[in-house]
Amino acid sequence: MKKFLFLVIILACSFGKANAQIGFEAGGWIGAAHYFGDLNTNFHLGRPGLAGGLIGRYNFNNRVSIKLTANYLSVSAFDSDSDNTFEQTRNLSFKSDVFDGSLQLEFNFLPYTHGSNDEFFTPYIMGGFSVINFDPRAELNGEWYDLRPLGTEGQFKGEEYYSITGGVNFGFGFKIDLNYEWSINIELSSRYLFTDYLDDVSGLYADKDDLEALRGETAVLLADRSVEVSGLEVPIGEAGRQRGNSNRNDSYAMLGIGLVYYFGDIRCPTYSR
Repeated sequence: MKKFLFLVIILACSFGKANAQIGFEAGGWIGAAHYFGDLNTNFHLGRPGLAGGLIGRYNFNNRVSIKLTANYLSVSAFDSDSDNTFEQTRNLSFKSDVFDGSLQLEFNFLPYTHGSNDEFFTPYIMGGFSVINFDPRAELNGEWYDLRPLGTEGQFKGEEYYSITGGVNFGFGFKIDLNYEWSINIELSSRYLFTDYLDDVSGLYADKDDLEALRGETAVLLADRSVEVSGLEVPIGEAGRQRGNSNRNDSYAMLGIGLVYYFGDIRCPTYSR
């Protein structure tokens, strides 16, 4: 029995040395996020929001790992930034705090082993799934309002879009060791969401009389803000007119730098007779 256990230990240690990257990592990251959707169709990059989060990673070997992240980001957009005349006239805006939980599979392009003199860096790609919580808000006369409860596109009470949704994530990054335990991760990742309401804009303008009766005057004012544009006398928000593009869901991207601690693989003691 002792010989069998000794053999198991030797085999496990040999496997561990052959796959020295096996083990857990944990850390955090900070960076910036940017939203793309109905209120940013021209990929304007002038309003980045703060982003950051926690990282947990398990390395199966020096090529493949699985990563779980818990992230916070702030996104916003303004039609006033657009070069499109209709969007400038539409004059909508929003901001939202987003809480993002993501599961990703990573693949290293190069063999990557902590503490190695030769395999201490690699570019990598990743992909997986995300679950997010969001809360679009807009400012009116110096006060911020939650847009979802106002049903700005005529949603009936109880039939508003969900504030929790999923998405597909993908991206690429670069890892480099500082020493055996610590490494730097630089990463650009995107989320393609299963909703078009991150910005509260997707479909058509609602009938203003019905909207006021159902949700109140504030909902009407935030649903069609075209009258606030200088020199415009007649609002564009006629019932049934296009307000957003429901054929394309919203997305966002995050760029960040992280510091990660490697807890290490199981180190086998030296054997001597």
